[in-house]
Amino acid sequence: MVNSNIDALGIIFPNSYDDLVPDLVADRLMASIPFGGRYRMIDFILSSMVNCGIDNVSVIVRKNYHSLLDHLGSGREWDLTRKNGGLNIVPPFAEKTVKVYNGRVEALASILGFLKSQKEKYVVMADTNIAVNFDFGAFLEEHIASGADVTIAYREEELPPSALESETNSKSLYYTLELENKRVTNIRINSKAAGVQNFSMNIYAIERELLIDQISQAFVRGYVFYERDILSPHLVTLNVQGYRYDGYCARICDMRSYYEENMKLLDDANLDALFDKGQIYTKIRDDNPTRYIPGARAKNVMVADGCVIEGDVENCILFRGVKIRKGAKVRNCVLMQDTVVESGADIDYVITDKNVVITENRKLRGADTFQVFVEKGRRV
Repeated sequence: MVNSNIDALGIIFPNSYDDLVPDLVADRLMASIPFGGRYRMIDFILSSMVNCGIDNVSVIVRKNYHSLLDHLGSGREWDLTRKNGGLNIVPPFAEKTVKVYNGRVEALASILGFLKSQKEKYVVMADTNIAVNFDFGAFLEEHIASGADVTIAYREEELPPSALESETNSKSLYYTLELENKRVTNIRINSKAAGVQNFSMNIYAIERELLIDQISQAFVRGYVFYERDILSPHLVTLNVQGYRYDGYCARICDMRSYYEENMKLLDDANLDALFDKGQIYTKIRDDNPTRYIPGARAKNVMVADGCVIEGDVENCILFRGVKIRKGAKVRNCVLMQDTVVESGADIDYVITDKNVVITENRKLRGADTFQVFVEKGRRV
């Protein structure tokens, strides 16, 4: 793990875009959605910060955060168990008035006292709906070198179908940038433009003192969204720069994209692109290695530790502790932790949440455009 520090603190917003995947966040938040066999979505942003030497990270939670507390614990796996700095989890009732925040302005207003007491010069902020191995060091270096007030990371890509099909007035705002010599000249909100766009990753760098000043003024005016209410109206006076990111990025926009981004990791090229740049840390479970019982068949699968495979599995992502009994057939599925597929069951294009049991001889079939989802703890 990288020990050299950079002069920045990290802020993570784990509830952003929860409503894009309502089935997956019934008992959790976006940050704790399982991804890639053994990880949670927050692992990627948090590990990226730690790998670049950011050792003071605040996670501002809003609701359904018990699973995240269990996953993060004291931050030991990320080397964030420290007397000074480390991991700071901020619940919505941390202030005198109990209020669940609606946007980034209200969330940051809840930790203004904390921000004022810190010594780091810069702040980097990020959401958790993307799985990315991001170099925050290079990002911050370019921010400093450019003399920008704010730097926004973006990728050149087409907007996902779910964004194009969503209502224009949706509360799950996404942003595309218009640039001129790297300077952001316009921030489009919930754009429906076709073709390749400068799609914001919602990763920001800014001086701490400027952020404090912005939030202090915005909060008393009743502003909610940082991008819409603070940045967009002041692009003439603020020097907002764009930072193009060309690396691998898995963006969760709906259930279909969740399934597809998981399945993309069956391609070694995508797997290497996501994991080769730096280690991704996660909570350790200390399971036994996966066991393949004689007679089992596994083809093109990603299998985490603790699994037991006796049946026939192909083109699947299996999380920790999944059990495929003898005679079961599993195709094109994403099975979360401790799912059990009993003998004779036949499932295809299925996503199961944790602790699901597919009973004997049961048949479940979805399609490549619509996967069957089984909620947590259900017995089908």
